[in-house]
Amino acid sequence: MEAARRRAEALKKIKKYSQKELDHFKSIIIEKQNEIIEQLQNLRDQMLDPSTGEYINENSPYSLHMAEQGTDAMEREKTFLYAQRETKFLSYLEEALKRIEDGTYGICIACVEEPQYLCPTCPLIPKERLEAVPHTQLCLPMKQRQEKK
Repeated sequence: MEAARRRAEALKKIKKYSQKELDHFKSIIIEKQNEIIEQLQNLRDQMLDPSTGEYINENSPYSLHMAEQGTDAMEREKTFLYAQRETKFLSYLEEALKRIEDGTYGICIACVEEPQYLCPTCPLIPKERLEAVPHTQLCLPMKQRQEKK
């Protein structure tokens, strides 16, 4: 409870990105969402049999040899994993849009209460990083620290 209150107080004191900047980030996020939705639709189309509209399974008449069936199964698995990854990324982008709406977008979660001043805009995540990774919640130095652990 105390941590949440301290965090809320810290958030009030931070000068946040302007509405124009937030709109810019929002457009980047929406563009990425649209790209992912299109990619997911393409993956879905790859996994469907065009003649029946059903998902292609391992008993497909197109692969008569066991080795071909194994390759087909591996390709289906890769496609499924890629779709899973893209769906997860889509949820990260959705969360970023929520942060824009609630006024916490672009604030490094590691620096919000105690700014580390490892980047020039601390505790804000630099614009360049947000443009490259619009769903991030950490500035680059803090992300690098996190990955070393």
